[in-house]
Amino acid sequence: MASLGAADAVNLDGGGSTTMAVRTPDTPHATVRNAPSDGEQRQVPNGIGVFSR
Repeated sequence: MASLGAADAVNLDGGGSTTMAVRTPDTPHATVRNAPSDGEQRQVPNGIGVFSR
């Protein structure tokens, strides 16, 4: 992360239940950007949101 210019970073779980969804400012809905390791989305009851202005 330092080589990418980050001053601070946190490594969150990257296991098979991890899903990354992204919504760019010019789109109304988020889209999934990765594929789960076993090929199916899993129901996980928590999440973290990152927002920028």
